[in-house]
Amino acid sequence: MANAPVQRMSQLMAKTLRDDPADAEVLSHKLLVRAGYVRRTAAGVWTWLPLGKKVLANVERIVREEMDAIGAQEVMLPALLPREPYDATGRWDEYGAELFRLKDRKGGDYLLGPTHEEIFTLLVKDQASSYKDLPVILYQIQTKFRDEARPRAGILRGREFLMKDSYSFDLEDEGLAQSYALHRQAYQRVFERLGLDYRIVAATAGAMGGSKSEEFLAPAEAGEDTFADCPNCDFAANTEAITYTLKPVDASGVPALEEIPTPDTPTIETLAASLGVPASATLKNLLVKVDGEIVAVGVPGDREVDMDKVEAHFAPAVVEMVTEADFAARPDLVRGYVGPQGLEKVTYVADPRVAPGTSWITGANKEGMHAKNVVAGRDFEVDAYVDVVVVREGDPCPKCGTGLKLDRAIEIGHIFQLGRKYADALKLDVLGQNGKPVRVTMGSYGIGVSRAVAALAEQTADEQGLCWPAEVAPADVHVVAAGKALQTELALDVSGKLAEAGLRVLVDDRAGVSPGVKFTDAELIGVPKILVAGRRSAEGVLELKDRRTGEREELTVDEAIARLTA
Repeated sequence: MANAPVQRMSQLMAKTLRDDPADAEVLSHKLLVRAGYVRRTAAGVWTWLPLGKKVLANVERIVREEMDAIGAQEVMLPALLPREPYDATGRWDEYGAELFRLKDRKGGDYLLGPTHEEIFTLLVKDQASSYKDLPVILYQIQTKFRDEARPRAGILRGREFLMKDSYSFDLEDEGLAQSYALHRQAYQRVFERLGLDYRIVAATAGAMGGSKSEEFLAPAEAGEDTFADCPNCDFAANTEAITYTLKPVDASGVPALEEIPTPDTPTIETLAASLGVPASATLKNLLVKVDGEIVAVGVPGDREVDMDKVEAHFAPAVVEMVTEADFAARPDLVRGYVGPQGLEKVTYVADPRVAPGTSWITGANKEGMHAKNVVAGRDFEVDAYVDVVVVREGDPCPKCGTGLKLDRAIEIGHIFQLGRKYADALKLDVLGQNGKPVRVTMGSYGIGVSRAVAALAEQTADEQGLCWPAEVAPADVHVVAAGKALQTELALDVSGKLAEAGLRVLVDDRAGVSPGVKFTDAELIGVPKILVAGRRSAEGVLELKDRRTGEREELTVDEAIARLTA
């Protein structure tokens, strides 16, 4: 085994901090900055310092090894990309404000790549001409760019980030399913090796397009995704992907619609209180504009509208809330008293809970008036049913009916069966066995490499600091010289011997730094094993501490080396 270098903290380009950064909101942000792993360069843009780069490189290595194991081939595509392929697929506009756009000196349009489906498609179009060239899986580990409106949480949500993106190209849908399964299994091995607690959940395709899609989520309080987990069956899904079956009911016994005076009740709360009914008996109608056209969104009065779901349904159209000016231009839309019955020039979209036959109390489209016994399918028509409510704890599992449990999580991976969306747009064909063109089918698969570092920090840290799993840690052992010359000499000697044995060693040999500060920094930095040259150094005895469990034992130099290299 080749000797591993010893990293001396007296020479390390990293300064630990005692206090949390003022702008830090989540644990990983606080600790990665305090422990000297990263530093902020600009909003959403981060510099990786030597310790951080080592952890990042270890994550890359694990991802690369598992991708290579399924026969994937690594390439490197440019980050600066031309506009034309993204125009062909419609994503130049679909990405909206998140896309970094720029012009060259000749006025040509370019973008900084958020994902590379188009460019990989064109690469295969250039390189593959026959069915004999497929199937193939290509991947890269590369910097991506998204102009986040609110970059936050350190490296969890940045505008520049490191990602592994891979793409499969197959002749048939059966081949795509096999490539998808290979990636799913590889991802499980990646996250298990990283030491991450994760869940695989059903997801929406979003701007990527395609059919089947699953996310790999790392449960954490800092997570921006909410997923639902059924305690009774195997159902798990991002809340944005949960759908319910439309269940019409019999409304033959419901009386005719009746308008009732309800002065000063423009909100669901005031209406329910005035009539003495639960909010769930009322129908809430939220007005939005979709590319400038008014759309009403109907949900039960006790539920909130999930605007992310609304925007996803109408994408790539722009969705905005209506304004005072919009109400002024449409006197038939009475603010606080809108009902679906009798609406003109308004598209009506409703949640499946507003099923045909359900009866509601809703606005009468007159100031101070509501209507009761308003039946869906009898008194008004729904143009489209879309799951648009915010999922909440206890909602029935779509599979078995048991109340769902909700948790926060960090998205660390996402896999898609894209199908032929990009192949159709960019005309990716190869000659089949019969000599006729065959349209290629694709999959797209991403892992957030830099995000995985933050997810690990969130899941594994404790009150003292970071606590890395062995395979991703910046070193195998952190040797601490408690202060005196003899202790420093012993620490450097044992560090050299450990390095000769093939271990990666970080040694705190800083002069003029108190033992207390060194011990605190060792806990903060989070290497799995801490070896201290302390009070018994003259006897050649060291203290070995397990960073995670806190277990300590005194060992001779030879015993310590044997234990650490076992």
